[in-house]
Amino acid sequence: MAAQQRQVQQQAVDFEDYLPVMAERLGEEGLMQELANGFRLLMDPARGLITFDSLRRNAPLLGLGGMSDADLRGMLAEGDLDGDGALSEMEFCVLMVRLSPDLMDEPRRWLDDAVSQASQFLF
Repeated sequence: MAAQQRQVQQQAVDFEDYLPVMAERLGEEGLMQELANGFRLLMDPARGLITFDSLRRNAPLLGLGGMSDADLRGMLAEGDLDGDGALSEMEFCVLMVRLSPDLMDEPRRWLDDAVSQASQFLF
């Protein structure tokens, strides 16, 4: 189990390395479009959701073919906000952004700068 967790964490780290770069190069709309494309690649066309079966069937397309069923179920559970056992497009996008904390570094710096500048006027 610990080895499986390390594998999932390593794959998440690999993902984190690329999402901020994608966001920088593609812009907000381009990134959301690419996330939507990724969702469509993994979803079950009949349900319009990423299900366990659709994830297992399509995982090799993302280099995740060696993951166990338990790991794939864990990935679904991580993003399943409504508890239906599958991921909607919104849940998928939220999960992808949540797995990439570096994506929020620049907006966080902007907010810190704005607060710092505003505090100069208040105090």
